[in-house]
Formats: sequence, structure tokens, C-alpha cells
Amino acid sequence: MGCCESVEVDGGGRGSVNGSIMMSAKAKLNLRSVDAIKETKELICGGLKIRYAYVSQKGYYPDQLEKANQDAYSVIERFGPSDSNDALFAVYDGHGEIGDKCAQFARDKLPEYLKRHINRAKAKEAKNSAGADDIAKIDLSKDQMQKSCARAHVECNNAMHQAIDDRLSGTTAISAYVHGRRNRMTICNVGDSRAVLGKTADSSSFIQGRTPLKAFPLSRDQTPYRKDERTRIRKTGARILSLDQLEGLEPVDNRDDDPNNDIDIELGEELDEGGDPPRVWSPNGDYPGTAFTRSLGDSMAEALGVFAEPEMLTREFKPNDRMIIIASDGIFEFLTNQSVVDICAKFADPLEACKAVVSESYNLWVQYELRTDDITIICMFVEPNTETAAMEKEYVTSSIKAPVGQITSSEFLFKKNTDGVRPVRTQISKEKAKEIENMKQKAVLSEEDIAELKREVDLNALYTEKTASEKARIADATKTSVMFSNITDEQRELIYGVMEPIAVKKGDWIIKQGAVGDRFYIIDEGTFEVRILKEGEKDDGTGGSIVHHYEGSLSKHLHPIFGELALMYSAPRSASVIARTDGVLFGLHRSAFRQVLTKGQGTRNELMKTIAKIPLFQDLNDAEVTKLAVAFDEIAFGRGEHIVKQNNFGDSMFVITSGTCERVKVVKGSPESSTLKAGDNFGDEVILDRQKYSNTVVSLETVTGWKINRDVLTKTVPVEKLRKSD
Repeated sequence: MGCCESVEVDGGGRGSVNGSIMMSAKAKLNLRSVDAIKETKELICGGLKIRYAYVSQKGYYPDQLEKANQDAYSVIERFGPSDSNDALFAVYDGHGEIGDKCAQFARDKLPEYLKRHINRAKAKEAKNSAGADDIAKIDLSKDQMQKSCARAHVECNNAMHQAIDDRLSGTTAISAYVHGRRNRMTICNVGDSRAVLGKTADSSSFIQGRTPLKAFPLSRDQTPYRKDERTRIRKTGARILSLDQLEGLEPVDNRDDDPNNDIDIELGEELDEGGDPPRVWSPNGDYPGTAFTRSLGDSMAEALGVFAEPEMLTREFKPNDRMIIIASDGIFEFLTNQSVVDICAKFADPLEACKAVVSESYNLWVQYELRTDDITIICMFVEPNTETAAMEKEYVTSSIKAPVGQITSSEFLFKKNTDGVRPVRTQISKEKAKEIENMKQKAVLSEEDIAELKREVDLNALYTEKTASEKARIADATKTSVMFSNITDEQRELIYGVMEPIAVKKGDWIIKQGAVGDRFYIIDEGTFEVRILKEGEKDDGTGGSIVHHYEGSLSKHLHPIFGELALMYSAPRSASVIARTDGVLFGLHRSAFRQVLTKGQGTRNELMKTIAKIPLFQDLNDAEVTKLAVAFDEIAFGRGEHIVKQNNFGDSMFVITSGTCERVKVVKGSPESSTLKAGDNFGDEVILDRQKYSNTVVSLETVTGWKINRDVLTKTVPVEKLRKSD
């Protein structure tokens, strides 16, 4: 059983590749589907040499195993006349019931409209230029190019309305048009897919013999996270609410009413902890619910301001430009622009870079969600350009809604450090959290299991010296993990030492779905498959359907990770991982990780001492305290996470064992803050009463601790012996 691959070649011009995922009729529909270029291709665009590759992977939807990949892509060399030096690279991310059809329509038609409007503009320019009869040699100005692109998107959108029932379906579109003769590119963005540039930073900085690349956004996500887009949308009368806000489970934020508030990303950080982003809703009903503010299609949302006019950037290639990445939003749900560039920069081959990014993205989806998104990426490696003339200007244009045929524009600048203006998620979704809680409730813990949960590993017994190369591989593998983002150098060195080298044989089960997890893994070498059993499905011995493959390789610099949630808390594994080949892993036991961070304060024995001092539990006897300590779950948070929020309903209390948090309480509009440290607790106000949290608590660094929810606590100790706080 393997991956289904398909590459479609159409008549769109020499070197044209248009892709969408279509699974073979003979293939089992519960397997992942990957569409990838067979090998990296090389393209000469004027004075530029571009090596490119693409990978598109179908998402895993447990309740819709036959769901098509709704992503599509276009790579068209010699775009325009046969002797053209131009090229077009584009990614389309469909959504809604027929999102795949919308993405494919845009893939097939948008390049046609773009070519038509560019040729018209060139023909018009030729008439005004004596002797300029070869339109392929005519260079359009920035304004001419952007007007052609804007009209092409609007025309494609109108055609989609006529050809497809796109009332509640549509697609995003991100494209890079390379003007070969001018060594220039124009980026067009509609929606929340993304374009990113990787360029060399300070040439004096080297990492393992390589000059590091710095990521720069070439597009901004058009979502309700952006205040300018929220303001524009709300002028139509639309509502902007998360699903929980729509259902009355979360308070509605009114800070946009403050004319002095020009915040983009803060709103997103607070709304999207568990995968519940702000969405666009009609004032008259619970539709359409789009998490973006521009798209092709979505005719019902168009009346609410969700239109198809692109934001555009025209930019000359510069000598230190090395990489261009365009990708669907599935890549950026859990990875920053810089993380994606860092992964790609490890490879000399853009195809291997694409595969590594897709693998890392997919892995994070599996860990933090019940499903995965469709994922598509095009990676272009650009050779240094020695032509420095006219390479200093960048033009960024945002189109403003105007009558069709009267497209206007205004200049705006990218805001610094917004990284695309959408928060990168660092927490599991609410659905995933519920599944974990359900699995925990169903799990029957034996005395051995309880003993294992209470066991503290011996760090000295685990410790092994690592080579510089091994340390570098471990550091590289954990670079994108929030759990390792804020630890000290001393802690990092100790973690390297307690990582266990584990040799595995083909067919070994590394983790089993439903078993309580206690280790995090890095694949040093070997191939592994991820299998999932749906709820109620009986295991025939295989572990269920294959949803993903991990490949670790020293030669390819591939070292994926899995099982990261085991560092956060003890919970049943949500998938099985089985070795397909012999291999080598590095394993990190949760207890070892916590001991390194807490220096002994994270043990259950220490928790018992802390519990005895908490007013809520002061009437419990020693046996009840011990029983309660076993019922607590280990948790960990990365820096900057909102653990609880004031005025939100909750059911869990927390005890901190390492790290610090800021506790903020807003009283009559004025914030009051304090610092929480090891040994402190919070959230006990929701244990006896089904009420809201009285404070907001945010982690200031990597934090470890314990958590228990109301239902578990009240089943573990007598409710009448719990003392309500004053």
C-alpha cells in the first residue's frame, strides 16, 4: 500500500503543469494521497535561474475518507508567447462542499484571463511605441501589470459564479508571476494562502557552514485577524465572530470600537488558541462562516465584502534573494514563515525541501487536531542575480472595492514582524482535547499503570554523551517545537544527554493507539507509518488506516518528530506508529524532560506537598491527597500561551512546577497583574461552581505543571470535604 501520484500535463504552453489530486480507482480511499513533481525542474527566466519543485498532500478527514484534495496548483513556464521569459507559479486552496471544483476552475481559467489581460496591455503599449511590434519584448510598468492581474482575478471570479454553484464554496489563490526580462516578480494574493521570500542575512553569520536565510512576507493573510479587513467587512453589516462566540460560549470582543486600537494579531492570539478563528457571518443567519475576507467564488459571501480583488506586490529580484515559497494555509497553521524557510534552507534540492515541510506540517496536524488540512507547497530556489541595476524598489498595492471595470488602488506597507498576520497555533483543538479526555475516561489503569505514572526516571542512568553531530540533529529536529523554544543552554545540554538512542527493527510498534504515552521521539534514520483506528473500528492487527509516513534520513537531513504531546501530559496515544524499516530513534521520557526543567519540583511527591497547602484541599487526609495527586495530569505550555482567560467558562485548575506566568485581572477597565511561579496554583474558582475564570493567565516562558478538571476531581475525593475559597 503506498501513495497515489498523478501529474497532469495540459496544453497551457511548453512546460505547463497543472495539478490536482485524483486518487486511482484501485487505491483505497483511506490512504493519504500525495502529488509531487518527479524531480526538481530548472527554469531560465531572463537573467535568473530558478530550480523549483512542488508537493501536494491530501488531508486526512476521518469522517470523510473519500473527500477530494481541495488544493490545486499551476506551474507554467514560457507564460505568454512561446519565446517568453516569463513564468507563473500558483497555489489554490478550495473550501466548501465543492471547493475542489472551485480550485480546479481557478487553476484552469485564471492563467488564461491573466494572459489575456497582459497581452492586451502589451498590445496597447505596442501601438504607442513606434516599431515595437513584438509584444513579448514589451515590459509593462508596475501599474500596468497590477491592473492586468486585478482584472484577471475579477473576471475569473465572475466566470466562476456563472459556471459553478459557488454560493458556499470557493478558493483562495496565491501566485508569483516572474517577469524574466526585468528580473521582477509580481505576487497576487486572494485569501490566506501565503508567499514567503528567503534571503541571505548578515553574510558574516554562518550556521554549520551555511549563511542563514531570513524570511520576509510577500503577502498578508486576508482574514478577520487584520483590523483593516475587519473594518472593511463590518461596513457591510457582517458580523465577525468565532464559532464559540456565535454560540454564546465565549464573550464578544468590542475593542474594534476604539478608534485608537490598530491591533491586528492580538485578536487572533486570543481567539484562536484551540483552532477557533474569527469568521465572517451574515447579520441575518449563521452563514457563510468564512475564516478569510477575500476569495474567488463564495458568491453568497460577496455581499458581505468577501471579494476577489487581490493584494499585490511587485518586486525586483535582488542579489541576496535565495528562495520563494508559495503554499496553502495548511502549511502555516503550526509553522511560522521563518520555520518554513529554515526547513527548506537545509536542502540543496527544492523537492526534498518541499517534502520536509509537508511532513513537518502534517505531523503537527496529526498531533494537535483530529484531522489534517490539505497541504500544498511550491518551493523555488533562485540563483544569485549579479545585475544590481533597478533592484531597490518594492511596490505593494491593495485593491479597493470599485465597480467592475473601474479598479482603483492605494499604497500600503507591510507591518513589520506580523509574519503574515495570523497567529501560529501552539495548542490542541477543543475537539482533540475532548477526544483525549474521552479516551482517558475509557482507559482502565492497572496498578502497574499507576505505578508508571508515579515513577520518576533516573537521569544519571539515562545519560549518554552525544556527538556534536547528534546534538546538531536533535537541535534541528526540535527547532519548531514550542516545548524547546525557551529553555536554557544548560537545560538543553542535559536534554541532549538524557535522549535515549533506540534501535528499532522493521515491524516494531513504537507507540500504540490508546496506550498512555510517556515519550517524545525524533527519527534519526528509518521509515515509519502512522495508523489510526476510527472510533468503534476493530483492529485487525494492522493498527487501522495509514494516514501518514515519516522518513528519517542522515543523508537527506530529514529528522521528523512525533509524540510531542507526551511531554505536555499523560494521555492515551491518538495513533499508532510502526516501523516500516530498521531504524534509529531518539526518545525523551516525559519525566526526564520535566525533571530537567523543574529540578525535582515536578514529582508527584512534591505535588502532594503543594496540594496539602491549597485551601480547597485542606480538609483532605493523607490517603485522599495521595489519591488526588495521582489523578492530576502533567501539562506543559510554550511561551506566550493563554492558559485561561478571564470571563471564560472553564472546568480545570492548575499547579505550576516550573516557569512563570502573568496573571491579569481587568477590573472596571483597569488591568491588575501579578506573577505566578513554581508552587502557585490558579483556576480553583471553577472547581466547585460552574463559573467563569476570574483572571487571565499567560505563560511567560516554557511552563510545566499539573492540571485536574472538575469531573475527575469530584469523582476522586469527597466533594463535601472540599473547602470553597473566599
